[in-house]
Amino acid sequence: MNLLNEEYLKYVTSMEPSQFRAVIHQHWKEVWNYAYFLTGNRDTADDLTQDVFAKAYRDIASFRGEASVKTWLIKITRNTAANYRKSAFFRKVRLFANVSVGGTAPSAEREYFSRLHASSVWDAVMKLPAKFREVLLLDARYELSNEEIAELLGISVGTVKSRIHRARAKISKCLSEEGEGNGN
Repeated sequence: MNLLNEEYLKYVTSMEPSQFRAVIHQHWKEVWNYAYFLTGNRDTADDLTQDVFAKAYRDIASFRGEASVKTWLIKITRNTAANYRKSAFFRKVRLFANVSVGGTAPSAEREYFSRLHASSVWDAVMKLPAKFREVLLLDARYELSNEEIAELLGISVGTVKSRIHRARAKISKCLSEEGEGNGN
């Protein structure tokens, strides 16, 4: 019996930890990447990813099969990250993470590698307002359908389509302006 078969999972009320490892193995990277996207911090993404899978394991009986397992896990990730951002701990950590001690600056080597890894497209995506950035990421990276994105975010399918279209238009405009600014 395939434990990742969504029809099977729809009727599961509990699962042995050894069985749940297959679910974790298949979806860990996507959940972590989305948690990192939402928080911008590797350590926080690690913590949130563990929390997401703990919640999914504890609440496996709540999976109704109305969406894919991936969509269900992404929704848990989004809700967990939202709760984390509301916590006082997060606000304190974010405040102190932005404080520069002694006026230090990143080394030239670190700056070089940061630029090397950041493409102009990613920079353009990150400049988008969160509502556009999130639908674009869910569409392009996680390949969720418009219906799944709408359900996950609690918005209409038309709004999802509009936001994806507007996000792509904003990125195109930003990249063309950047190209003109570089003399290309």
